[in-house]
Amino acid sequence: MNDRYDAGYGGDHDDRYELVGYDEYGRPIYQPAAQQQPYDPYAQQQGYGYDPYAAGGQQTGQYPGQSYDPYGTGQQAPVPPYDPYGHGAAQGAPGAPGTSYDPYGQAAASGQQPRVAEQTAYIPQQAGPVEETDTPAGDGRSERDYATGQFAFVEEPDTDSEDVIDWLNFTENRTERREEAKRRARSRLVALVVVLALTAVGGVGYLWYAGKLPGLSSSDSKTGTATSAAAQKRDVVVVHLHNTKKGGTSTALLVDNTTTRQGTTVLLPNSLAVADDDGSTTTLAKSVEDDGSSGTREAIDTVLGTEIQGTWRLDTPYLQNLVDIIGNIEIDTNADVPDPDGKKGTAPLVSKGKDRTLGGKAAVAYATYRASGEAQNAQLERFGQVMQGVLRKVSSDAQGATVTVQTLAQILDPSLTDKDLGTFLAKLADLAKGGDYKTALLPVQTDGTLSAQASDSVVKDVLGGTAKSPDKDAAVRVSVQNASGVKGNSEKARIVLLNGGFTFLEGGTASAAQSASKVVYTDAADKENATEVAKTLGLPTSAVTKGKASSNANVSVVLGQDYEPSAS
Repeated sequence: MNDRYDAGYGGDHDDRYELVGYDEYGRPIYQPAAQQQPYDPYAQQQGYGYDPYAAGGQQTGQYPGQSYDPYGTGQQAPVPPYDPYGHGAAQGAPGAPGTSYDPYGQAAASGQQPRVAEQTAYIPQQAGPVEETDTPAGDGRSERDYATGQFAFVEEPDTDSEDVIDWLNFTENRTERREEAKRRARSRLVALVVVLALTAVGGVGYLWYAGKLPGLSSSDSKTGTATSAAAQKRDVVVVHLHNTKKGGTSTALLVDNTTTRQGTTVLLPNSLAVADDDGSTTTLAKSVEDDGSSGTREAIDTVLGTEIQGTWRLDTPYLQNLVDIIGNIEIDTNADVPDPDGKKGTAPLVSKGKDRTLGGKAAVAYATYRASGEAQNAQLERFGQVMQGVLRKVSSDAQGATVTVQTLAQILDPSLTDKDLGTFLAKLADLAKGGDYKTALLPVQTDGTLSAQASDSVVKDVLGGTAKSPDKDAAVRVSVQNASGVKGNSEKARIVLLNGGFTFLEGGTASAAQSASKVVYTDAADKENATEVAKTLGLPTSAVTKGKASSNANVSVVLGQDYEPSAS
């Protein structure tokens, strides 16, 4: 910025201007040069001219109206020096207009001097002075307009610029953070809505697939068996608990409904009437003993309309080992069970109450316990409790459950391998732990047949089958109890009755021998059948009497000591 002052000074000097002094900032002041005269070094001795150090910038001589002549060439035309601050002409002595220069723009003497229109000194290499235009001001003085080129401006560093930039950056970043937070909030809201929508659709789809939607489930369908029986897929395994100490069996169906994700233990009473290998009617208990696993499985399929995939024979020692392997079970017991190996008067092995912990021995004792005078169904229900308690403790992992089965080291039915049984039990265990498991007793009438109630509540809804009891007219069912005191008489009577076209039902052995044999019928329609049975066995017709026959038999026979097999 200062080049414009220095240009031409001391170097390429412009001869049209001459130096007249310096301002308070040390900058040179020029004015148009007059006609060059020979330099007079002694001009200062003449006592006139401009004294820049004189007070008030007054001239030192006595010649008013003369301007400073540094070369002493004589008087010049009265030209006031250039005032860079625009204060007008300097004040001179009274009556001498513009005779002295005040570098600070103050008047040298009293009195307002008129402004003279003349050339103004300016700095070389700067733009020339702008034509002045006197504009009336409020105080009566004229204002002079200057072009920016006439001044040199020193750029001062703006100390606040960095603060302003930082504030702008902070404001911009804060706005961006707010916008980003809003975008994230909108994204999360959209994601939440999508998740809720997918969950709702998935839940409705599952309910539809499982048949649990109101008005669409199989239980609400009025068309009946088509939807409830055929549409749902089930895996069924029959389990027979053999009491190796006291004798007798307990049978249940383990059902895994893979469609509705519901597990069920269906308890089958021993009095259930089924058909044996010969097509004759017999009881479930008798079929288990005589026909074995394969024959009994087919008989149950025929009666209930199911499709059983395998048979699991579970003797009481294996049940005890199973409970010990899985680490005991917890069930609600409904009776005090004495210790079968303990003495009378000792504490019961199993106490009645809720959340009882049973080990292997206690579990077997409870599952097979039947109090005096109780029906077989009471014992069967306890067996169902133990089975559900076992399933809650078996591993839900197929491999883990398979290892448990293999640890038992039992010989399974050929139709059911260790891996198949382990996988099946793992699925049921998962349902039992999740609360999707129940136990149901198959209702059986006194004659062993299934009622309409059984068909609706268990056979149709749980098993998806159709009840089909053996034809009552196919053969007369005869229950035989041996009270003769001779062990083989029961088997001999069986052969005779089968040869006579009757259905033989095992009635067991009486606790005490009886002298006379009896043939009992309940319905009057069976009187003739009872008389025919007596003749077939070689008993007198006087032995025939009306009374209460066995629940699943038409005629009940008690072989007494008067029974002579050789005579039949």
